[in-house]
Amino acid sequence: MTRTIRLRFFASVREAVGIAQEELALPDEVRTVGQVRSLLVARGGVWADALAEGRALRMAYNQQMTGADTPVGEGGEVAFFPPVTGG
Repeated sequence: MTRTIRLRFFASVREAVGIAQEELALPDEVRTVGQVRSLLVARGGVWADALAEGRALRMAYNQQMTGADTPVGEGGEVAFFPPVTGG
């Protein structure tokens, strides 16, 4: 059974990948926010650079800050954005 999610990209991540959002049909083995990130990194190029594991990056699921182990369900929204700094 295919699960479709919405991806959203903000700030420098959006600038790097060139889009603000997209719909994505997840393969069965992709079940967590971290696995979604890995799937996008596997696209290579700007995706691998913008979402690389070592890069400081915040993630949210359904508009709540989350970690890589958070499960992803049908119709969910996964967002990626750089850490916010204040001053």
